[in-house]
Amino acid sequence: MNADAQREAVYGAPPEMLEARDDLTPMLSQYAELCAEHDDAVVLFQVGDFYEAFCGAAEAVARTCEVALTQREDSTGTWPMAGIPIDNAAGYLERLLDAGYRVALAEQVEDAEEASGLVDRAVTQLITPGTVVDEELLDAGRATYLGAVARGGGDGESHDSDADADTYGLAVVDVSTGECLVTGADRALALEELERLAPAELVVGPDCDLPDLSFDPMETPFEPAAFDADAARETLSAYAPRPDAVVESDAELRAVGAALAYAEYAQGDSKLAYVTRVTRFDPREFLQLDATAIRSLELFESRSARAGSTLFSVLDETACALGRRRLEAWLRRPLVDRDRIEARLDAVDALCDDALARADLRDHLSSVYDLERLVARVSRERADARDLRSLKTTLDRVPEIREALAGTDSDLLADLRDSLDELEDVRDLVGDAVVSDPPQEITEGGVIADGFDAELDEVRGTAEAGREWVSNLEAREQERTGIDSLEVGYNQVHGYYIEVTNPNLDRVPDDYQRRQTLKNSERFYTPELKEREDEILRASDRADALEYDLFCEVRADVATESARIQAVADALADLDVLRTLADVAVANDYARPGFHADAASPVSSTDEAGATGEAGGIHIDAGRHPVVERAQDEFVPNPAALPRGSVALVTGPNMSGKSTYMRQVALVCVLAQVGGFVPAKSAELPVLDRVFTRIGASDDIAGGQSTFMREMSELTEILHNATGDSLVLLDEVGRGTSTADGLAIARAATEFLHDEVGATTLFATHYHDLTDAADDREGVFNLHFTAARRDGEVTFLHSVADGPSSSSYGVEVAQLAGVPASVVGRARNLVDETETDAESAADSGGGGVAAAANGEVDEAAEDGTLAAYVDGLENGHSQTETPSRATSTAEPNPELEAVAEALREADLVDTTPLEALNLLSELKGRLE
Repeated sequence: MNADAQREAVYGAPPEMLEARDDLTPMLSQYAELCAEHDDAVVLFQVGDFYEAFCGAAEAVARTCEVALTQREDSTGTWPMAGIPIDNAAGYLERLLDAGYRVALAEQVEDAEEASGLVDRAVTQLITPGTVVDEELLDAGRATYLGAVARGGGDGESHDSDADADTYGLAVVDVSTGECLVTGADRALALEELERLAPAELVVGPDCDLPDLSFDPMETPFEPAAFDADAARETLSAYAPRPDAVVESDAELRAVGAALAYAEYAQGDSKLAYVTRVTRFDPREFLQLDATAIRSLELFESRSARAGSTLFSVLDETACALGRRRLEAWLRRPLVDRDRIEARLDAVDALCDDALARADLRDHLSSVYDLERLVARVSRERADARDLRSLKTTLDRVPEIREALAGTDSDLLADLRDSLDELEDVRDLVGDAVVSDPPQEITEGGVIADGFDAELDEVRGTAEAGREWVSNLEAREQERTGIDSLEVGYNQVHGYYIEVTNPNLDRVPDDYQRRQTLKNSERFYTPELKEREDEILRASDRADALEYDLFCEVRADVATESARIQAVADALADLDVLRTLADVAVANDYARPGFHADAASPVSSTDEAGATGEAGGIHIDAGRHPVVERAQDEFVPNPAALPRGSVALVTGPNMSGKSTYMRQVALVCVLAQVGGFVPAKSAELPVLDRVFTRIGASDDIAGGQSTFMREMSELTEILHNATGDSLVLLDEVGRGTSTADGLAIARAATEFLHDEVGATTLFATHYHDLTDAADDREGVFNLHFTAARRDGEVTFLHSVADGPSSSSYGVEVAQLAGVPASVVGRARNLVDETETDAESAADSGGGGVAAAANGEVDEAAEDGTLAAYVDGLENGHSQTETPSRATSTAEPNPELEAVAEALREADLVDTTPLEALNLLSELKGRLE
């Protein structure tokens, strides 16, 4: 039996209980009925201070939570039983959720003291990965989504857009905050958006054929009727009076209706009043990053064990949970609207220039509680007095935040400031009603402030007068009886009493009535004391009840302002992210990116590093990888000049920085469209519609896909969906098959991307024959990463340069990796033999520039192609575009000879890589 089947087996009423149903005790009968009603979860049944499970469910709870498996015996038999303490349930519930269980909490809904017979119980909450609301089970900085997917062409009234049954609707709800999003698209785009949102739990509609997903949500069966269009419209009507104004297709309507219906079911079949905005979006309104791109670019999850090795972790300087969740949302869905991007950049720019405003904002925002989840708890009637005080503390910061923004110069910041409703009525209500340091419990008094309610003050006055009378009783009775050791006390069982030690019992007055006998004393009460006690207890009970009712009224009044509070939360979240982007920009020397016209332009021939004079394309000066530079003491910046629609073939040794370079180009573009400054000296960029990546080797053996098949599947996705506004990163396409086949696929893909798609592409490869594509197509050019080899030792310079690399240094990399010396030596001999054969073939006219084995050009020393360049100068030659190409005769040039002399005199052995790069930069300038 697999894990899913094992879980399903413990859901529902225990079979052994059903067999003995007529003989079960009332409590076990109640348990069995609740299990039958909620047969999609493990029912945890409140018994006193514990949640208990019985039979098979008890065994699962004991095993998963590592608690004792006990048993309950009665006239009908012996029943396995396991329980978890209610006061410490969160940790155990988390274990059950992690193990894949859904949990239904069956709680006492009747006061045990007032119940006549069995205490009534009901399931008050279904706890699942997508509907959890307990703060202890939530990640404060991440949204937790419940998702629903519906396919077009379902039952009910159809829209024209649903004529194609391949239309899918997708909705997500964050039950802890009230956020609700809905979208619709064709199957491929809807699935891509599903993977980007990555809900923790998924409700799948009828006829939805979902593939294996890149994430692992809990797939929950739910009644198909919830996906009916009419039922969905009725559900959505409670949240949006005009449902057809919110959604644009039946698929969307059915998805969002089912998502809300399931969320209501999980919260006890009640409307989620704090879901005040159901928002529809079009995935094409954002830069599309599929799951492969998100994973390859390491936006949120790193493939290494290094701490802080994701873009999110580099950017996350947020001061509050609101900002952290918003930062994640912005990073998952960068903008494509240039005006909105520029508005964010203006705001970040203004904050970069105003250090005082940034500091004030951080201080104030660090005192902000999670308003979204606070107001959700208020609306669900689960907020306590401390929650309301936290709400007031946050709202008290709003005027200060508005003041901090007063001098900033940005339209977006001004709009956010204007949207910060100070909510004085809510602040005053909570401040007047709730004491500044309330107790945890809201039913035991001490919650409502003096002066808030006249009746409560009067009742409290009665109780206080009675307690004051009792406090003076001891002195009066000592004087009346002459017993100096006489004491007046109170306990929960016997109430107020007068205690007299045994040696003084003969002096006890006649009106004392015995209440309790102890070993060394007796306890008494008087009729007047009893009367005062009853008066105090009645007043105290009445005060506690009044306080609870008043608190509930205050909480309900606050709940009516949910929409206003959520609007403030929304503005605070945006402000925290904008301030964070500014802080990161200042701390790390980021530059504001510029955006040029995104209209297509023909790709012209390239000059140095692929630069052209045409508008458009990606132009980055001294770009850096925002994550890698944090992990290294010294990072070598590199330029990127990629004309729109061009293909840059990137060659060079393993470990030289090709993948880092490609990723940093993509990350600069992503960060710019988020609205942030970028790690570069400057950047002029297009507005991209998508970023595609095919980087790294992976397989899906369980799904029947080898590494090569997975690679081809990802390549297929790119070739079918990339556009002229896309950025494509390809790394070693064609590795998993024969050299001939792999090279052919790589060449064909390059030509297709250039000729048919027009996507701006970076293609890292070790197929050196592929670099010949630059001779055939105007928009294809070569870049390579430099390395220096001296006395068999290789130094990677991590610097990008024009032209193709003439070696991949595979043997040297193998040596660095620790491959046995005998293997390295044999490999080096084989390479030398191959190169000798290639040279012979070239001398006889059969070789050309490509080596016979794999297209690599022999190179004596890649300090790198510079040595060949110097040799050419010494022999009276100058090179054309790339040093490894054919040369032409040129007149001697004094400046070139001076550069050559400087190169000859350079002491490369004692020169650091950075010093070498500085020297090369200087000489390069002289050559230009």
